[in-house]
Amino acid sequence: MKRRFALFAIALLPCLALAQESTESAKPASNPKVLLKTTKGDITLELNAAKAPITVKNFLSYVEKHHYDNTVFHRVMSTFMIQGGGFTIKDGKPVERPTGAGIKNESTNGLKNDRGTIAMARTADPDSATAQFFINVVDNPSLNHPSMGGYAVFGKVIKGMDVVDKIKAVPTHTSEIVMIHPRTGEKLELPAQNVPKSPVVITSATVIN
Repeated sequence: MKRRFALFAIALLPCLALAQESTESAKPASNPKVLLKTTKGDITLELNAAKAPITVKNFLSYVEKHHYDNTVFHRVMSTFMIQGGGFTIKDGKPVERPTGAGIKNESTNGLKNDRGTIAMARTADPDSATAQFFINVVDNPSLNHPSMGGYAVFGKVIKGMDVVDKIKAVPTHTSEIVMIHPRTGEKLELPAQNVPKSPVVITSATVIN
């Protein structure tokens, strides 16, 4: 009996090994990480591809196209958020970069607009987010679904929140910015509040291991 049990146990080993291998292969891949190098320091983001797959894929496509390189944080509010990813400085004023089409709003994914999270900026149309994003510098429950359709959180700052806090503290003013009309594509020069007096530049955005 003992010998029969021993043989049975040995026969099970390959099956157990295969089961373990299958379980490990089924584990989700680690979340993508993106390094934002700015003129105030580095910010490392961890993106939640499981809960915001459309938004993460969209954000990474802009990273891979170097869309964010040399853009600025064009809207900074010390008790709200810092917004960037859409404007470069030309002739001393923020000028919007062209983008692709808007994406589906994933604000129902359960992720909250808490301090340190990154979310997509958009117009009044919930499905209009393209490249611009913001980092919450405080908890902002008013931005969560269903309020105003919600703003889709798709990741968080895992390193460099001190840099975010430096950016939120920069002096701001009302300044002319050049925007692209979302429907007509026309360039419009309009006054905007909360524009940093001295540009805070995202010099590069890259995917890191």
